[in-house]
Amino acid sequence: MTELEFESVHNYYERLVFNEISEKYQRRELDADQLADVACVALNMIPPRYIRHAIDMSFYSYGNEHEEMEKKAKEAVAKAYDEIKKLDGVK
Repeated sequence: MTELEFESVHNYYERLVFNEISEKYQRRELDADQLADVACVALNMIPPRYIRHAIDMSFYSYGNEHEEMEKKAKEAVAKAYDEIKKLDGVK
């Protein structure tokens, strides 16, 4: 019997959300724990897109789907950031 390998399965949006936070929000007023909360809230706003390898997105996406996915991630992070700021009373 073949051993199953699930470590390679992940939500493609995770990388998009993490990159957006790292590039645009890391140097702002929220700390590392709050930014992790931003990631969780943002990811919960977007339906997951599970893949095994990033190259899978090249083969199985259509037209401008990748651009749409990046836009969704950016919008979700912006909304999540505002929500966490409000919840934590950050100005």
